[in-house]
Amino acid sequence: MKKIDLSKIDTEQRNLNSMDIDQKSTLEILTIINNEDGKIADAIKSELPTITTVVDLIFPRFQQNGRVIYIGAGTSGRIGVLDASEMPPTYGVSDQLIIGIMAGGDYAIRNAVEGAEDDELQVVTDLKAINLGPLDTVIGIAASGRTPYVLAGLEYAKTVGALAVGMCMTKNSEMSQVADQTIAVVTGPEVVTGSTRMKAGTATKLVCNMISTTLMIKWGKVYQNLMVDLKASNEKLKVRTARIIKEITGADDKKINAVLVEANYSCKHAIVMIFCNVNYEESITLLATANNSIDAVLKNQ
Repeated sequence: MKKIDLSKIDTEQRNLNSMDIDQKSTLEILTIINNEDGKIADAIKSELPTITTVVDLIFPRFQQNGRVIYIGAGTSGRIGVLDASEMPPTYGVSDQLIIGIMAGGDYAIRNAVEGAEDDELQVVTDLKAINLGPLDTVIGIAASGRTPYVLAGLEYAKTVGALAVGMCMTKNSEMSQVADQTIAVVTGPEVVTGSTRMKAGTATKLVCNMISTTLMIKWGKVYQNLMVDLKASNEKLKVRTARIIKEITGADDKKINAVLVEANYSCKHAIVMIFCNVNYEESITLLATANNSIDAVLKNQ
C-alpha cells in the first residue's frame, strides 16, 4: 500500500474557526459555514490569470472540433459531470463537446464506489473509450491534487498530445507536477475537516462555470448577455426563447411566434430572420458564413 501524506494538503488541515462547532447553536453553525463560504470568491480571484490562460488555450482547440473532458472522483467527478450535462440545453451544443467522466462510471454519480479513485488503469480505458485526441482538453479535478485516477488521466492525456489541465484546492500539489496548467484555488481548511464537498466543491463548481460559460460566450453562443442557442425543449424554455427574441428585436408576439414555428424554435435563427427579413433557409446561410455569430451577421448587413 502506497504511503499517503495528507499533512501538507490544505484541505486536510483543521479549521481554527470551527474547532468547537459541535457545541454551537444552529444559527452559530450556519454562520460559521457562511463565513467560510464567503472566502471562496477571493480565493478564485487569485487564480484568474491561470484560468484565463486555460480558456485561451482551450478555445482554439474548440474551433477545430476539440472537446473538453472533465475527469474526477467523488464530489469532483460529480461536479464535472454536472457542468458537462448542462451545456447542451443551455447552449445547444452536442453532448459530446463537453464530457464528464466519473471514476467508477455512471453508477458512481449517485453511489460511493470505494477504490475507484485509486484505479490508475481504468482512467486510461475510460479516455481511450472516447478516442481522446490531440485537439482535446482533459480537465482533471481533485481537491487534494493527488487523486491517482485523475493524475493518471492527465498523464495519459499528454501522451496523445491533448492539453492536460489540473484543478485542485491546495498549493504545491502532485497535480502541478503533471499538468500543463494547474488551477490551484486555495480554499483552506473545511468547516468539517476534510469534507471537500463544502468549500472545495463550491469552488470547483464556480471555476467549471467560469470555464465553460466563457468558452460558450467566445464561441458566439451568447448575444449581449442572452443565451441565444438554448434548446427550447419544454414549455418554459419556449417562453424564455420568445422573451429573448422580443428583448433583442422588439418584434410583436404574433411575428415572433410565426418565425419561431418556421425556425423550429431556434432562437438564434429566429433573431436573424427578424433582423434581416429573411426566411429560415436564408438565416442558415447567413449564420454559417458568419461563424454562427449574430453580431457578425448584423455587421455584414
